[in-house]
Amino acid sequence: MSAGGRVEEASVVAPRLAVLVPLVLAMLSMIGPFSIDTPFPAFPEIRDEFGVGTGRLQLIVTAYMLAFAAMSIFHGPLSDSIGRRPVILGSVGVYAAASIACTFAPTFELLLAGRVLQGLSAGGATIVSRTVIRDMFEGEQAQRLMSRVALIFGLAPAVAPVVGGGLLQVGPWQLVFAFQVVLGVVLIVATLVVLPETHPVAATLVVLPETHPVAARVPLRLGEIARGLSAVVRQPAFHRLAWAGTLGFGAQFLYIGGAAIFVVDLLGLGELDFWVLFVPMIGSMMVGSWISGRSAGLVTQRSLVSVGYCLTLLGGVVGVGLAASPLSTDLPWAVVGPSLIGLGNGMAFPSIQLMTLDLLPTRRGAVMSCLTFLTLIFNAVAAVALTPYVATSTLGLALTALVVTGLGSLSWAWHCAATRPVPDPAADPATVPTTGPGGA
Repeated sequence: MSAGGRVEEASVVAPRLAVLVPLVLAMLSMIGPFSIDTPFPAFPEIRDEFGVGTGRLQLIVTAYMLAFAAMSIFHGPLSDSIGRRPVILGSVGVYAAASIACTFAPTFELLLAGRVLQGLSAGGATIVSRTVIRDMFEGEQAQRLMSRVALIFGLAPAVAPVVGGGLLQVGPWQLVFAFQVVLGVVLIVATLVVLPETHPVAATLVVLPETHPVAARVPLRLGEIARGLSAVVRQPAFHRLAWAGTLGFGAQFLYIGGAAIFVVDLLGLGELDFWVLFVPMIGSMMVGSWISGRSAGLVTQRSLVSVGYCLTLLGGVVGVGLAASPLSTDLPWAVVGPSLIGLGNGMAFPSIQLMTLDLLPTRRGAVMSCLTFLTLIFNAVAAVALTPYVATSTLGLALTALVVTGLGSLSWAWHCAATRPVPDPAADPATVPTTGPGGA
């Protein structure tokens, strides 16, 4: 029986899984970005306690993101070798332990060490959970589930600072990391219940086995992992799809990474007003993810992604037009362009991920690792080397977003052209060329 068949059978035996599976997978996938933003409100308290400057304080984010990016390339291939569930459980367990270290860190250096360990481990849940979706589901079901996960995942950047700020109202900065300990423990328990190994005790609880069976695994050797990654990067289609997804979201990330400049410096608002950007932009992305899920089986993935990229491109054009007008710093006009980009990304990205995962079915973990690594590196470079220089005005930011969305749309158009079905002349006798005196 296929993986999709197992899940259909499971849904009959335990309908609650239709709700639990996307919820748990979404929580696993959002643990990475959620952990970036949660400590933001605690920065003043951490600065005062350890006596560090703003530059060193920023290392709390930088150290985490660099570690996350460096390890992201290995989580997927490791899951191809030993299974998805062990990697998820192991990485979340290390994440919880690292969060404990952050909670009780007596020095700033040890706090940074804990953040590095968090970054190294968080990717296991974020990356492998997406792979589990394609292991379990096919076709319309896969698109619906990936869209639901993307919808919940989109909440992470907006909710994380709110959660961090709320925790600071009832306790010191350590409470932020203590919450991450609890989050890790809850996700371990949820994974054990929803995605157990196949054994008699587990079978009495739920009916979903390990989604990557032993027969489908590759040997756990360094050379084999390298071959898996090499097989991915040698796929031309991977580069077309990966760059389409990375650049599409990259235009949106320009506003996320430059939120402080955009909201405070360019719009002239306060430090508590980031919601004016994040609520419409993230909300639009969630609406796009909802549309993607509802469109499954009604619209082809290719058509849905094409519409999504048309919207991101429209968002780029509208953003430039408004930024060049007297409305450039007026609300809500200043956030219309980013919101349209978010809507298009929400519609396109779930299907882009599924298409990418289907390129190498036996190496889905490696595929998702490579895709995540590419996206992380691009966003990190954009945040450091691009955003500070183009965000000197709303027009500069909007023009850059238009260029990036244009490049993403071109990557998708390139993929569509490269994979366009070639008509079979034999299927239509009228198209079969005839041979005459002049030759074929």
